[in-house]
Amino acid sequence: MVQRSSLTVPCEVPVLTLWFLACAATGLELSVNGHTADFSLSAQPGPPVSLSCVTQNSIQDEELLWYRGNGKVDLKDGNKVNISNICISPVTESDNGVIFTCKLVRNTSVQVSVTLDVKFPPQLTGEEESLQIEEGKDVTLSCNAKSNPQAQAAWYKNNSTLTLQQNRYHVYQTSEVFQLSIKKVQKSDNGTYTCAVESSGIERRKDFHLTVEDKKPVFPKEAIIAAVVVVTLTVLFGIVARKDKICKVW
Repeated sequence: MVQRSSLTVPCEVPVLTLWFLACAATGLELSVNGHTADFSLSAQPGPPVSLSCVTQNSIQDEELLWYRGNGKVDLKDGNKVNISNICISPVTESDNGVIFTCKLVRNTSVQVSVTLDVKFPPQLTGEEESLQIEEGKDVTLSCNAKSNPQAQAAWYKNNSTLTLQQNRYHVYQTSEVFQLSIKKVQKSDNGTYTCAVESSGIERRKDFHLTVEDKKPVFPKEAIIAAVVVVTLTVLFGIVARKDKICKVW
């Protein structure tokens, strides 16, 4: 007697379930540039990057989709079945971190994603700056720089490493913003401050020329108002007295 298989499928099982079982039995999967799992692809600005998605262990023709982030990539008819290729050209700094995903049309859970890791040196925005700050006020020097890998920053004063004075100097840093704040500037803070950002052995610099001006004298508002009132009344009394004198003469 021929022994029957223990794996039986009821007639009422949906067609989609049968397809899933077929996928499991055949090991249907996708590969992108030879990778069957999500991966990161290193790239440089300029040269194009090609991505090739291929179906594996398929028992029939399979249509493929490509996505850039959440947006669907427009594919030509001859570039959708079993094998699909896309090209990113030219690669730019803005492509860093962008995810490209190849999916199976019949079951979009079958997919492989590629994250572009675009390496580029620090890019500083803005030219050198000149600042005039009144003595006793606060000032913030700000450097904006993008790079991959993330840049590290150092601050210099008059070409020497800046010694941070406790409670007066504060350094703030994010992935793209590097700031130096000076509280209550003094005459000794005069000089050229340099923001130096470095990534992968490449350095970029930006200078800030700080001039601390004399503190402007502050007059009490009440005293100024009182002085104006006194002057106004004096002028009025003078006019009245002069008018009376003119009238008596006539």
